[in-house]
This record gives sequence, structure tokens and C-alpha cells, in this order.
Amino acid sequence: MTLSDMLNIGLMQGFAGLSLFAVLLLMGLGLAIIFGQMGVINMAHGEFMTIGAYTVYMSALFTERMAPGAMAYYFPVAIVLGFGVAFSLGWLMEWALIRHLYNRPLDTLLATWGVSLGLQQCFRTFINPKEVSPTLPEWLMGSWTPMEGVDIPINGLFVLALTAVVTVGVLIALHKSRWGLRVRATVANRTMANATGIDTKKTDRLTFAIGCGIAGVAGAAFTTIGSTGPTSGQLYIVDSFLVVTFGGAASLLGTVVSAFGIAQTQSISEFFMTGSMAKVLTLSLIVLILMMRPQGLFASKVRR
Repeated sequence: MTLSDMLNIGLMQGFAGLSLFAVLLLMGLGLAIIFGQMGVINMAHGEFMTIGAYTVYMSALFTERMAPGAMAYYFPVAIVLGFGVAFSLGWLMEWALIRHLYNRPLDTLLATWGVSLGLQQCFRTFINPKEVSPTLPEWLMGSWTPMEGVDIPINGLFVLALTAVVTVGVLIALHKSRWGLRVRATVANRTMANATGIDTKKTDRLTFAIGCGIAGVAGAAFTTIGSTGPTSGQLYIVDSFLVVTFGGAASLLGTVVSAFGIAQTQSISEFFMTGSMAKVLTLSLIVLILMMRPQGLFASKVRR
């Protein structure tokens, strides 16, 4: 194997890491909003990713049967639907369950874990116990060859573009919109936010729903790079919590940086060792860094 071949393989392996980075970042963004901004430990976050993926799958089946000629256009609509379904279920979950458990982290963890197991069983019963994949539009197939020996999948480029749009949208919303102002005021001082007329309960519900909706978008993106099963979300929930904790619980910039670092470390390590050993190496590095900097890479200084 020549040096050029090794370089090409390294580039493609690095791009595979970027695809993982995109999914982790979308999951991490939703979790950073829920866990970082609200302090809620949502163990069912991975299932909202699965809901987004199954929404794309069901949309593909419906389009194939009812309007085969629209298969080239259904995917962007399915992404919006994935956000909408996950957002709606997140809103319902906060109203029915989470609002009764604020400031009770252990109860919240156990309750959302129960919701996670219940949703997994619903997926097995009502959708499919096996892994499924939607039929992707033709424009998402194939690869781009920037140089000889380097093939970059088009679906990976699409996932990166989608992630960039969502990330910029979240940052703008948090710093420029009225919702973002209310969230930041509530995080800084909930009592003063209530005193100034901000409905913090409504803000909490909307924030939780948006975080779940972003997880739904992550699931829609995931369908382009992997198949979806009832437990697909559980494969990413630990990594998502690592992304948020490693980057700094209330820092979106930290979420971006840590998602990139974790994804690239894991992807490049898998080229030299088995997947399980690559995971062990990644976790070991994170633990060592957190021992030296427990607050994460970019900890936000806020008053409680």
C-alpha cells in the first residue's frame, strides 16, 4: 500500500467520522437544550431520534404507494414531519410527565427510562421488530470524487449540510428570538424571570419540545447512513450525553467541539483497531480530560 493510498483511506475515514459527527451533533444539540438549559435528564432522547427515523420510513412507504412520482421530493418534507412528530410528542411528554418531576433528577431519570422502554416496545409492536431502511431519492445516492481514489458519499454531504443549517438555526434562535431570551433568562435566574412576567412553565415546555424535535431531525438524518430498529436510539444516547457533558452542559459551542472530537477519535481509531476498542479509547480519553476539567471544555457561568 502506497502513501497515497493510505492518505486517501485516511481522508475517507475522516469523512465517515464527519457523518457520525453530524448525527452526534444533532442529538447533542437537542440534549444540550433539554439537559444543559433545563437540567432534565431525558433517557428517552434516543427514542425521539428513532421516531424521526421511523417518520421518514413511513413517509417513504406512503409516497411509494400513493404517489410514486413524488419519490424525488418526499425526503425534505419527511424531515420536517420528523421534527413535527417528535416536537408534538415531546410537548405531550413534558405536559403529562416531566413538569411534575422538576428538581427531582433521580425520579426524572427513572421515569424517562420507563418511557424509553415503552416506546421501544411500541416500535416493535406497531412498526417492525426488525431493522428497516427507507427508499432514498436518487439524488442522495452515489458519491462525489474530488480526487482520484477518494469517494465521498452524497448522503454524507447532505447530512453535514442539514446539520449546519440546524446548528445555525438553533444558535440564532437562542440569541436573537424571544424564545431564546426567555430561555436564557430562565437559566440565569428562574425567580427573577417569573417576576418579570416570563411564563417559565410554558418556556420549559417549548424548550423540551424543541429539543425532542431536533432529535427527530437527527433520526431523519440517520436514515441516510444506517438502518433503523426499535433500539437504534439507545446506541446514541450514551454518546449524546458524553457530547453534552464533555463540551460543557450549558454550552452549545462546547457541544459542537466535543461532537467533532468524539466522532473523529472514534472513526479514525476504528481504522487501526476493533470498534469496541476504539470506543474504549474514546471513553478513556474523555474520562481523563474530565478528571482534569470536570466542568467540561466550555462551561457557561450562570447564576442559579
